[in-house]
Amino acid sequence: MLHQCCTGDSLGTDTTPHPPGATVPAVPPPPSPVPSPFQPRPSASLVSPWGMPCPFPALPSPVVALAGWCPLSPAGAQTTQLLVQPPWTPAVLWDRVTLTCQGLGTTGATTWYKDGQRWGQNRRDHVTVTESGTYTCDRPGSGRSPPMRVLQDLLVLQVPARPLLEGDTVTLRCRGLRSLPVSKVKFFRDEKDPGGSFDGPKLSLPPLQLHHSGRYHCRGWVISRQSQSAPVAVTVHELFSVPVLEGPPEVTEGSPLNLSCLSTPSPLRPRAPPLLHLFYRDGQLVGGPQGSPQLLVPAVGVSHSGNYSCQVWSEEGTVQKSSAGIGVTVRRVPPSGVSLSAQPPGGQVALGDHLVLSCMVAAGTGPLSFTWHRGGSGAPLGTGPRLELWDIGDSDSGHYHCRVSDGDSVAESVPLNVTVLVPVANATITPGPLSHQVHTGDPVTLRCSVQVGSAPVTFTWLHNGQEVAQGPILELGNVTVGHSGTYQCVATNQLGQDGHRVFRALSPELALQVTPGSPWVTAVAVNVGRTLLFLVLLVAVIGGCHCWHHWAARKLQDRTPPEEGAVLDPHIVGTEQAGGLPQVSPDPAAPWDPQVTNVELPGPYKGQRDPGNIYENVL
Repeated sequence: MLHQCCTGDSLGTDTTPHPPGATVPAVPPPPSPVPSPFQPRPSASLVSPWGMPCPFPALPSPVVALAGWCPLSPAGAQTTQLLVQPPWTPAVLWDRVTLTCQGLGTTGATTWYKDGQRWGQNRRDHVTVTESGTYTCDRPGSGRSPPMRVLQDLLVLQVPARPLLEGDTVTLRCRGLRSLPVSKVKFFRDEKDPGGSFDGPKLSLPPLQLHHSGRYHCRGWVISRQSQSAPVAVTVHELFSVPVLEGPPEVTEGSPLNLSCLSTPSPLRPRAPPLLHLFYRDGQLVGGPQGSPQLLVPAVGVSHSGNYSCQVWSEEGTVQKSSAGIGVTVRRVPPSGVSLSAQPPGGQVALGDHLVLSCMVAAGTGPLSFTWHRGGSGAPLGTGPRLELWDIGDSDSGHYHCRVSDGDSVAESVPLNVTVLVPVANATITPGPLSHQVHTGDPVTLRCSVQVGSAPVTFTWLHNGQEVAQGPILELGNVTVGHSGTYQCVATNQLGQDGHRVFRALSPELALQVTPGSPWVTAVAVNVGRTLLFLVLLVAVIGGCHCWHHWAARKLQDRTPPEEGAVLDPHIVGTEQAGGLPQVSPDPAAPWDPQVTNVELPGPYKGQRDPGNIYENVL
């Protein structure tokens, strides 16, 4: 530790003059009770060099150089301390030294000691020293302070009474008694040349490093006498601790990597400038210089694997410390969760459309390769995360899947069924031709079909432009005149369940003409009527003849039959009227005798008979 007023490290020499070249016995400093200076820094306004709180208020300006300099006992208890002004140690009497006692308790309870003897109870907490010696003070709440020696030697080596940290510049001065001039001054550290630059009785050390710690003394001539100062212990404290790099030994590719370069600043310099941090991978700078002690890589790749280390620099760069290296390995994630998407959605396209298939990977790192396959085909259809099919044909239908590989493992997607829809075309109606003539009562059935078109196909029938039925077959049954008109069918199929694309094909018009009747139907009706009339007349004639013959037979029984060859009564003559029905005209000169009547009943037609007539009746 540096020689400080409150640590008991101030070493005096005997004030008795020594001849030139005489050896001045060195007084070894007491062992330092200082633990590691890098303990958690408290929030108190005053901080000791060991990082423990000092609850005392700041000192007035005469001792501002040592404000906050409050050592503790090895057990960690608060101790009373002595502060010195001017801020050099060891103090010399001719500098008008002022000592200030600082500790717990009231100011009026301060007790001073000189050379181990009570020097009196002074209600003041500071005194001006007028005699050389070893001084201590006591406070009831914190005990007795470490000793402070005020010298009056012929040659004294002084160092600043403040903590010295790495990177500081410091000047040691070799002073003669009562500021007498000193010549031929030499400085030593542990009996060796300490280096640095000499300027007469002053030694300026370069930016301090830990190796500058040691026991220093000086030699020189004072009033023609060579003298040697008492040794002074100089301790250089760490400005910050050696950094420790913390981070995970393994990370997954694609995940963030966070490295922390941890270094604790010295509490002896609470207002020190911020430190700079640098990060290295395999000796190459990958981050910094930066104020933040964190190195964040948002998403690591395999190339981020390596040996990492960090450095911490002071703001001026005079103090640099490196951490030990840590190995970081980046592990790849095998591909998984492979899925397909299609545009148009669902993989349903029409003939001649453009289809785009995209392959997506839910997890997987590293360079990935993609291949496309349809069905069980071995040869890939394409590579890359997208497959585009232009002017798609019916043969492009099938189950597509993509295969993803990272070089070590392979994952495949669930197959996607691609359906190519053929739009309907060339709708026709059978039977043809375009003009069709039927008669009333005829049964008529029309059928609609398409030349091409993917199922399902729906059919709609139009009569004179109005929808009348659905389905591929139109049953009209026994037609009437009202069925006459133009008929068309509309064939339809659609793309997708939502029908976002609909295709229609309209058949040519079919003109259907229904006439009221036909010659065959009329002939049959007339012949049936005539036949019925003939049958009625025939039955009537047969009945009449039967009655007449029965009556004539009875008459013959009453009369003698005529002789053979006799002639009937010539006055009975059968005539034929214009109406075709037989008439009997009696002679007006003779009386009417209805005993004998010969009658010929003609058929339905007079004169020559029709050979095709199925009616031929003779009485």
